Amino acid sequence: MTTQQKIFWLRLVTLVGLCLPAAELAWRWFLDELGARPVTVATHATGDWAVIFLLMSLAMTPLRATLDWMPLVHVRRRIGVAAALYAIAHLLIYVLDQKWNLIVVATEIAKRFYLTIGFVALLALVALAVTSTDGWQKRLKRNWKRLHWLIYPAALLAIVHFFIQSKVKIGEAAFAAGLLAWLLLWRVLPQRLRTSYPGLVLLAIGATLATVVFEAAWYGLVNGIDPMRVLAANIDPELMPRPAQKVLLASVAIIAIVAARRGFLAANRLWTKRYIQRTIPTS
Repeated sequence: MTTQQKIFWLRLVTLVGLCLPAAELAWRWFLDELGARPVTVATHATGDWAVIFLLMSLAMTPLRATLDWMPLVHVRRRIGVAAALYAIAHLLIYVLDQKWNLIVVATEIAKRFYLTIGFVALLALVALAVTSTDGWQKRLKRNWKRLHWLIYPAALLAIVHFFIQSKVKIGEAAFAAGLLAWLLLWRVLPQRLRTSYPGLVLLAIGATLATVVFEAAWYGLVNGIDPMRVLAANIDPELMPRPAQKVLLASVAIIAIVAARRGFLAANRLWTKRYIQRTIPTS
């Protein structure tokens, strides 16, 4: 299979994967399988998928570098656009829940802090999606990269919005925050450490500890729970899996995937070398 064919199939599979959550949600809504509050369920689901795809778009650069697989750069843009589209759907379903009363919606966004920061994150994602095309990149030139640095504050605001909206049950929000910590820490690591095993181990430790801190700080500041209780919960086998443990598992999985990929490439190079030696005369 040629490189162009690989890119074609990767783009196709990515597009299908990005559409599946929306199709599944729409189908369940059509069949009245979203429970007694379908609008609320749909609002939360689209918000969750917006965060997931936002994190996935940020993950493409580290994955491309650590796996040494360039085709991944060809799907990063469409994943980012999908994150913006799911965020728009998240807002539209909320507007539907308010019976399309835009005055009420605007008032709620202005009054409620978590809605305000969520709306700001949405505006940033929409701006990035609209200007993600090659045409806008040519028009903006150097300013294009500066504009697309908005992805980082947008991601941070989205995670804070996720935390506040989750209220007491912040497990998923803390897990997302830990993954974002991994992605941001990777970007501040020295270049030589980003693709090395010691660097990936440092990232695993750093992201895991950051998740514990996020969770303990949230419960301590917002719910008044002793942070030591949260720290103790992370080493209690009966309370597994905790968000930090999930982040650690994801980090270890990345290391394992990188090792498998590099092992495959090394084996392929060795096989190719021996094949050439057997089939091509040396004299």
